[in-house]
Amino acid sequence: MHNILEAIQSGNATSEDFASLELPESYRAAFVKKDEVDMFEGVASRDKDPRKSLHVDEVPLPELGPGEAFVAVMASAINYNTVWTSIFEPVSTFGFLERYGRNSELTKRHDLPYHVVGSDLSGVVLKVGAGVTKWKPGDRVVAHCLSVELEGPDGHNDTMLDTEQRIWGFETNFGGLADVAMVKANQLMPKPEHLTWEEAASPGLVNCTAYRQLVSKNGGDMKQGDNVLIWGASGGLGGFATQYALNGGATPVCVVSNEEKAAIARSMGAELIINRSEEGYKFWNDENTKQDPKEWKRFGARIRELTGGEDIDIVFEHPGRETFGASVFVTRKGGTITTCASTSGYMHEYDNRYLWMNLKRIISSHFANYRESWEANRLIAKGKIHPTLSKTYTLEEVGQASLDVHHNSHQGKVGVLCLSPEEGLGVLDHEMRAQHETAINRFRGV
Repeated sequence: MHNILEAIQSGNATSEDFASLELPESYRAAFVKKDEVDMFEGVASRDKDPRKSLHVDEVPLPELGPGEAFVAVMASAINYNTVWTSIFEPVSTFGFLERYGRNSELTKRHDLPYHVVGSDLSGVVLKVGAGVTKWKPGDRVVAHCLSVELEGPDGHNDTMLDTEQRIWGFETNFGGLADVAMVKANQLMPKPEHLTWEEAASPGLVNCTAYRQLVSKNGGDMKQGDNVLIWGASGGLGGFATQYALNGGATPVCVVSNEEKAAIARSMGAELIINRSEEGYKFWNDENTKQDPKEWKRFGARIRELTGGEDIDIVFEHPGRETFGASVFVTRKGGTITTCASTSGYMHEYDNRYLWMNLKRIISSHFANYRESWEANRLIAKGKIHPTLSKTYTLEEVGQASLDVHHNSHQGKVGVLCLSPEEGLGVLDHEMRAQHETAINRFRGV
């Protein structure tokens, strides 16, 4: 790996130079083990510790197949799917790998007793498989996490509908929290060159997810003037949703949990802020078995107070069980609730009278298709949308980084250095960076 890093840092290595580099037989990676899936049995979810289940060690380099690429990973990031993998909830991801492995001789490579995790990366292409023409060794790239086969008709209008749609590094192996990753070549996109490696790696999954959920016609189809309720407006998903609302001429109503997070939302340009901790909304009773419609109404009244009497056009909903009843209630007649993730619980409950009789719509949203991912990355590259990176760890600290995300003790997005020896490397467009320095660093130092 030393020669690979040396070529990347030299700044003058050619594609031929990268193509001639000898690839290692093994590489450093963060992974969970199949024989440890029961290690947290009987432990409450919050008390499950990713530092115990995530291992960093050498793993064999897999065989490269047609249409695939090896990427030297300079940096990656933590997403909630890595937390789920590390605590083996809601199910062990080894079930995903086993099912994928039954598809073909090539997919058998993924069914291993260990699962290399991670659904983000920035880095440099090392080698491409047969049939790859758009990318070559030496290209500086980021990767989105959509893995599809597209052998059937279902995914050809929207690749997210492919029957073999998976999230790379979560439902497939050989993810981005490693020194080398294996991806399908159509996951690759150009690296935004005004960003460092860790900054460029951090938007990936959450930026594309937010784009589809809020902007795309497959999601909220947001338009100018819409009032958009954004839960967790300074978090990994919400930080991008807030930017998209502002950038697209909508009015975000930002829900945050403390004043520090409120300050971040204001720094992005949001003006309508609800600090749910200060205002004490309690949508469920103490037993967490019944919701309180009076709290929905109080929440809705607060929104109208902020918006000048208007209701919400689109709810950017991702907490799930804790907030979903309130989200349905406060949406205007004919409005839309877009939902993904459900980090507070999957079993949503709401009063259907407020949905059915008011012609509201619930739209499910899951990651993004190829085109949506490309558009989301293009907006990053053009400086219209900015990373939400707040803190960066080393690969050896991946367990602690995942624990911080698990306990929501972070802001925005948490990055992980892989091959990159330190933060701040990888910028080529210094002039553009200077124009956006404040926005790029907005989530840092909180």
